[in-house]
Order: sequence, then structure tokens, then C-alpha cells
Amino acid sequence: MKYIKGDIWKYYKKKNTAIVIPTNGTLKNNDEAIMGRGLAKDVKDKIHGFAKLLGIQIFAWGNHVYNVKKNIYSFPTKHKWFYKSDLKLIKRSCKELVKLVDRDGYKKVILPRVGCGNGKLNWKDVKLILKKYFDDRFYIIRKV
Repeated sequence: MKYIKGDIWKYYKKKNTAIVIPTNGTLKNNDEAIMGRGLAKDVKDKIHGFAKLLGIQIFAWGNHVYNVKKNIYSFPTKHKWFYKSDLKLIKRSCKELVKLVDRDGYKKVILPRVGCGNGKLNWKDVKLILKKYFDDRFYIIRKV
């Protein structure tokens, strides 16, 4: 696992590179995923239909990691949008993400400090989990 600074959107659509968006398992009445804050809101606003695509997957298979669109993966950190992020869920999401990235062959995977913004977790606790699962393909990005 490596660390970089910058804007995650600089990596969107780059060859052999995926970006990861922290998500939750809550759906609206229209089956769209709730993506109201942080990077989740950014992706919903930038990529038309993303919340609906994610919602369809959550409705069908539950709150898991998905390659939702092109090179963008969801990464559940919360069970419900209004809950605090869950370290056990982050651990499971790490395992699922590694499995999908291995399958899809991405050489570089960019993600924020999952669970530490709106999820209200402490980075030192989350970092311990991520370090167990993520190799040098995984980059933790911080805004400058």
C-alpha cells in the first residue's frame, strides 16, 4: 500500500487504473443507492446513472464491493447511510476488492481513507486493516 496526494478524479479513465468510492447499503424508494455526501456524492453527480446502477446491485446481491461502471468500484464502509462506518465491513470490503481487482487485472487502485470522513473512524484503526490486505497496487489518496 502506498500514499499519494491529489485529486482521485485525475485517475478516472486512466489505463490499468481503478478508483474506489466509499458507499453504504441504503437504498431510496426508487432503488437508487443513497450517495449524499463526500466522494459518493461526487461520483453520483459526475457519472449519470451511477446511483441507480449501484442500487440495482445492492438490491440484488446485498451491500458488497462491485465494479459498478468502467473502472469505478464501490467499497461499503457503512451498513446504513446514517451509521458510523464499521471496521468489520471494511475488512470484508478489502477482501472483496482485492478479489475483484485480481480478476479484472488493474495495476493501480486509488482510494481515499475509507470510513474516516463521513464514517467518523480513526485513520490509524482503518490503516491497520487496509495494510493487511492491500499490496503495492493500492494507493491511498489525500486531497492536497
